[in-house]
Amino acid sequence: MQVLVTGAAGFIGAAVCERLLARGDRVTGIDNLNNYYPVSLKEDRVARIRAAAGGERFDFRQLDFSRMDALSGGLADCEFERVVHLGAQPGVRYSLENPHAYLEANLAGHLNMLELARARQPEHMVYASSSSVYGGNEKVPFSVSDRVDHPYSLYAATKKADELMSETYAHLYRLPQTGLRFFTVYGPWGRPDMMPWIFTAKILAGEPIPVFNNGKMRRDFTYIDDIVSGVVASLDHAPADDGSEKPGGSLAPHAIYNIGNNRPEQLLDVIGVIEKACGRKAVLDMQPMQPGDVTQTYADIDAIQADLGFAPTTPVEVGFPRFVEWFRAYHGLG
Repeated sequence: MQVLVTGAAGFIGAAVCERLLARGDRVTGIDNLNNYYPVSLKEDRVARIRAAAGGERFDFRQLDFSRMDALSGGLADCEFERVVHLGAQPGVRYSLENPHAYLEANLAGHLNMLELARARQPEHMVYASSSSVYGGNEKVPFSVSDRVDHPYSLYAATKKADELMSETYAHLYRLPQTGLRFFTVYGPWGRPDMMPWIFTAKILAGEPIPVFNNGKMRRDFTYIDDIVSGVVASLDHAPADDGSEKPGGSLAPHAIYNIGNNRPEQLLDVIGVIEKACGRKAVLDMQPMQPGDVTQTYADIDAIQADLGFAPTTPVEVGFPRFVEWFRAYHGLG
């Protein structure tokens, strides 16, 4: 199987590339290697993928899919049967500072990928959405049947817009697609702008950690290996173009799934797990709620369990110590 993966140097994208290669697929990975966080980490991920490929089954190309000329030209000689579109501008808080980055990557970029798929007609395109689309939904757990019309951040709004564009292309061009609403992904090789990295770095350095909403937060933390299992299972099961209603409500070949741990955790409890893994107590800097943030996330995963057999297996008591162990090794902290 030949698979195109966008965001291949990113946290989830790199892990998906490794899993696809491990099962024998050929992978073309694209990424623009922007400097939202250190490019060196992205380059290290790509080097790890190349090492895992052990030959010619991984082809990495640095290009920007938010530019249609760069995307179509850069892939003119590339054959692929399926697409995993994970590239995007991430981050809720950064969307308050640099909204145009989200316009380019998440809106123009997603449209460009849809146009590429319309022209090339892959069997299936899996794309990344986000639990952020639920905004301040007070009904828990969050279900793909819930209305998501009130996003709390521009990032969330772009992800909802991506889902709507995908629905349009599934309806007009019968392009099979699956959107995955990721719930707080963490684990080795994770992102420096996310809580696990920030807290671990500051605890090990003896610096205060910022605890928003005075710690009154709950998150459905999902370990990277479980996320990758869900992505690959989705990729292998394109929604049928049979007129039946899919998860998310579409009658076109377009399904939407939550992909989470189905187990929300109190933030202060997770800090305790990280403290134990680091071998030292955290200094807590209690702060108010941040604009664009939400107090809780909780994934209803009944649909993806029933359709794809998705079953997360990694509790935070296991996943966070693995992250801390990797973090120490990556930074040479012993």
